[in-house]
Amino acid sequence: MSDTRTTPPPARRRLRPSIAGQVLLWQLALVLLLITAGSLVTVHTLEESAEDAARDRALAVARTFARAPGVAEAVASADPSARLQPVAEYVRHENAVDFVVVMSTAGIRFTHPDPTLIGHRFIGHIDEAVRGEAFTESYTGSLGPSMRAVVPVFAAPDAAPGGPPVALVAVGVTERHIDALVQDDIPLVALIAAGALVVACAAAGAVHRRLRRQTLGLGPDELRRVYEHHDAVLHAVREGLVVLDGDGRMLLANDEATRLLTLPPGSEGRHVRELGLDDTLAATLAAGRTADDEIHMAGDRVLTVNVKATERDGHVLGAVATLRDHTELRALVGELDEVRSFAEALRASAHEAGNRLHTVVSLVELGRPEEAVRFATGELAASQLLADRLTTEVREPVVAALLFGKHAQAAERGIRLTVTADHAPDLEAYCESGDLVTILGNLVDNAIDAAASAPPPRIVDVRIEPGAGSPAELVLVVADSGPGVNDESAARIFERGWSTKAPQGLQGRGLGLALVRQITERHGGTVTVTQSPYGGAEFTVRLPLDTAAERP
Repeated sequence: MSDTRTTPPPARRRLRPSIAGQVLLWQLALVLLLITAGSLVTVHTLEESAEDAARDRALAVARTFARAPGVAEAVASADPSARLQPVAEYVRHENAVDFVVVMSTAGIRFTHPDPTLIGHRFIGHIDEAVRGEAFTESYTGSLGPSMRAVVPVFAAPDAAPGGPPVALVAVGVTERHIDALVQDDIPLVALIAAGALVVACAAAGAVHRRLRRQTLGLGPDELRRVYEHHDAVLHAVREGLVVLDGDGRMLLANDEATRLLTLPPGSEGRHVRELGLDDTLAATLAAGRTADDEIHMAGDRVLTVNVKATERDGHVLGAVATLRDHTELRALVGELDEVRSFAEALRASAHEAGNRLHTVVSLVELGRPEEAVRFATGELAASQLLADRLTTEVREPVVAALLFGKHAQAAERGIRLTVTADHAPDLEAYCESGDLVTILGNLVDNAIDAAASAPPPRIVDVRIEPGAGSPAELVLVVADSGPGVNDESAARIFERGWSTKAPQGLQGRGLGLALVRQITERHGGTVTVTQSPYGGAEFTVRLPLDTAAERP
């Protein structure tokens, strides 16, 4: 039976090295090229320097020999070679040159390192020297290629310039000698080049390791794919995402974060405290500490903020913050609370109505129908009277409905809520009805809670009136008979997160008055807190006329 097992395909291998590897290869190639080029230039410079030194030495030795006493007399003697050959060889050895040749103006040698060539014609140019001019040249003679100098010898050292020379002196250094001098310096050049190569390789290795850590060993294609995927995710995710460095500077913010925080252009690279954010929100983001579902304000939005510090190898690199718009959820929770309050009020009203109905039935059974009718219609008339008064004075149905509901809620908790709005101006000319509901709803809720926590009489007073001496100003006053607000609390009562009450589920704590302040300031108004005539707190909101909201 044959084995039908299939061999799994080999894992896909990376065909191209990582970015760090490519940079390392390019660095090594560039370093090797530069060091090789530098070494060649150095050797060439050494060769030129050696040739220049040989030329200068040959010229100096030739001039010195030509001017030496007795040279001209020896040339004119019967046997010049016998007198000049020993001297020429001595000078050659002492001055590290390869030949010292004394010749006649016709080019016949009197001296030479090879005695067999004495008496033969000099190989090279002598015309300039015959005319009385010293010169140097590179020429191939009997000893091979050499750098030589040819100097004229005059009859007397003090002979007038331009006089005919009596002989010529040629001194030269062969290229083999020059090359040997260069060869002596090549090991030093090679040692220096090797040291530079080692240092460069070490530096390239350090750069490679650092770049590999920063790029996570990814290749260019992989890094491009990662960037494209991350960029697509950042733009597609419905939550706001903010990336911060360790100093609290914003590195990245996606589209949703830019919208939620209303970030100005060019926010990246700036500290979060410079972006016009709420102080507590900016402090939370800049701190880089872990934060779970904290509630913060951003303009007129309520945000749920989560912050997570990012670390690698025990070092804090920064933080990542996610933002969710909590405004609609909070509004929904507020509506649910209102519905719950109304349900409780209705349940209490139903219970009270049952008691009243039994009372009415009993009065009828007792034969007192007039009293039964008067008792049954009295409470209804009072409620209808309040509704009519609010609708007439407030003239804004949404606000009137809010105050009517709060009146019932306060009555259920044993609190007397009064509303004075007989001189109230057109509210929509100052603020949108939704913002007015937020302002009055939060202030009245806080006042009811405060009054309920104090001993009787429990009072909440709401006044809606034009500003004193300024009809273009709307004044909203909510006073209560609660325990009041001390100076320390008054200084912080409008801060987000500050509250004297325990947190209540999704609504968080310390948001109501912060919203009141932000909405008021957004409309160019002010909100203050003082002591009320009833011993509790009195909140006063002043809103200027909103010309954009005026109607013709």
